[in-house]
Amino acid sequence: EQKFRVSDADPLVESLLRLGASESEPQSHRDTYFNHPCRDFAETREALRVRRINGVPSVTYKGSRFPGKIKARRELEWRLDPGDADGSNMETLLTLLGFRRVATVEKTRRTFGLPGELADFTVVIDRVAELGDFAEIELIVADADQIEAARDRIAAFSRQLGLQDGESRSYLTMLLQSHAVNPSPGPSAAD
Repeated sequence: EQKFRVSDADPLVESLLRLGASESEPQSHRDTYFNHPCRDFAETREALRVRRINGVPSVTYKGSRFPGKIKARRELEWRLDPGDADGSNMETLLTLLGFRRVATVEKTRRTFGLPGELADFTVVIDRVAELGDFAEIELIVADADQIEAARDRIAAFSRQLGLQDGESRSYLTMLLQSHAVNPSPGPSAAD
């Protein structure tokens, strides 16, 4: 997958619709990230989160990235409901096992499916709280030997859509960096 900052999503949506893309219902995502008790996921470039899509919980593990410019890594994900209807049992389990809650990223996601020879691509437009708008292009491959070809296809398709200057940081990293640079101020004299 490759992420791009988008200042105005309308031209991208128009390009996707011209290609015959169909848009799914927008989704509300609430992703709570956890750090391992014995290793720092920021250093190993792994991620563990409890995601709620329109309130439906799942857990996701993202492995370390494979080398290369466009992000590729192994992902494992499964739903937690109905046994854990809101994901709170999983969060409690992780905390009891020593995992530490890092932050929660909230976004609204618009997903576009494409027809024909582009059908294996997924394009999403995310409006991320505190960060702004982004587009992501994703291809899923079955084997590591397909990664380079997928990266080339993503790069070509992003150029076709007019997307440039890929963003390699995760939303979590960007959010944490924005808080470190701009710590939340207390009430100002103007308040």
